[in-house]
Amino acid sequence: MAESELATTKPQINPDVKIADPAGAMALQGTKVVDISNFLAAPMCSMFLADFGADVIKVERPGLGDEVRRWGEVKNGIGLYYKAVNRGKKSVTADLRTPFGVEVVKRLVATADIVVENYRPGTLEKWGLGPEVLTAINPGLIMVRVTGFGQTGPNRQRPGFGTIAEAYAGYAYISGYPDRPPLLPGFGLADSTTGLMAAYLASVALHEKRRSGRGQVIDLALYETLLTLLGPQVVNYDQLGLIQERAASRLPFTAPRNIYRTRDDKYISVGGSAQSIFERLCAALEVPDLPRDPRFVDNRARLANVDALDDALQHAIGRFDRDELMRRFIELEAAISPVNNVEDILRDEHVAARENIIAIDDAELGGPLRMQNVVGKFSRTPGAIRHTGPRLGEHNREVLIGLLGFDEAQLRAQGIDLASPPQPPAAIGK
Repeated sequence: MAESELATTKPQINPDVKIADPAGAMALQGTKVVDISNFLAAPMCSMFLADFGADVIKVERPGLGDEVRRWGEVKNGIGLYYKAVNRGKKSVTADLRTPFGVEVVKRLVATADIVVENYRPGTLEKWGLGPEVLTAINPGLIMVRVTGFGQTGPNRQRPGFGTIAEAYAGYAYISGYPDRPPLLPGFGLADSTTGLMAAYLASVALHEKRRSGRGQVIDLALYETLLTLLGPQVVNYDQLGLIQERAASRLPFTAPRNIYRTRDDKYISVGGSAQSIFERLCAALEVPDLPRDPRFVDNRARLANVDALDDALQHAIGRFDRDELMRRFIELEAAISPVNNVEDILRDEHVAARENIIAIDDAELGGPLRMQNVVGKFSRTPGAIRHTGPRLGEHNREVLIGLLGFDEAQLRAQGIDLASPPQPPAAIGK
């Protein structure tokens, strides 16, 4: 479709067309989100919004889709990570570098509350989709912009991913053992925390919009949330000149806090932040005199003698099998947890009782797919996973034709897939 043809094509947006709602009211029901992002952080933002009922339409590149479709493990050629991160969303295909793709986004944002993007600064502006353009179409639009280093500052044009952010924010420096190189996390920590923060900030802006009627632009860098979550490092350096160093599983402000090996070569995590908890821990380990030792009499003394403390606790813990320790600790209300792998988690009766894992039927995979459930329990308007991540372009017909008013000839001219989608999947168990 030529640009001149698009300019003369009048949008036939149908305001009565709604994205399917789950059974029962949800907190963000009726909130419209346009997700034009890729990878992990920004898509997680719209995932969290979808979990609580937002109608999320995800615009993906024709033929390729979001890069996450090709991340990690696959089954029958289908990327599993995509299925979880993009749950509850609709997928349509359009190339934002073309006049047609630009027109799709413009029509979508005309009635949207939030748009989420994560292109490098200047990219959307180059395509004609910058904040000035989109907010002129919809003054109430909230625009969430996630980038490696933000829209301002000397590093703004540097490419940035979660791995870069984890090092830049200071996380990697304190992660690992004192005599070994820094460690990065074993999952997308910066991306995940940024996704959470982006969803929170979008909700804050949505709340403010109810008062003012106006939208705004949210500028969020990948490293910023993690920098804040790292704790007292800044105030400690500012006031005392202290730089936190790597200390394996220890913390610089409370002891004990570590991972210990049991007699049967399993591991437990122990925390004794409160004095009463430390005393119960010692009672469970049958070392009741330990809290009366001057080296361990209170938290500050324990921090000053943390090597001796860990040696004493490891010696005591090494006399018991893990299951026996768990029974003792639970009976005495001491803080303990087994170091679980994912198989342990899926078998855990408490995780099952809290419905932290849910099985959703997936038409592409031909059966149920288990994934983490919505986080948090609402008493009146609980969240719900309405379906797993969609097939690429699954909702082209529903959205591009039914909602936005394009016709089949226009879409076929763009090479847009209009195959009928499978029946919407549903939750089949928890």
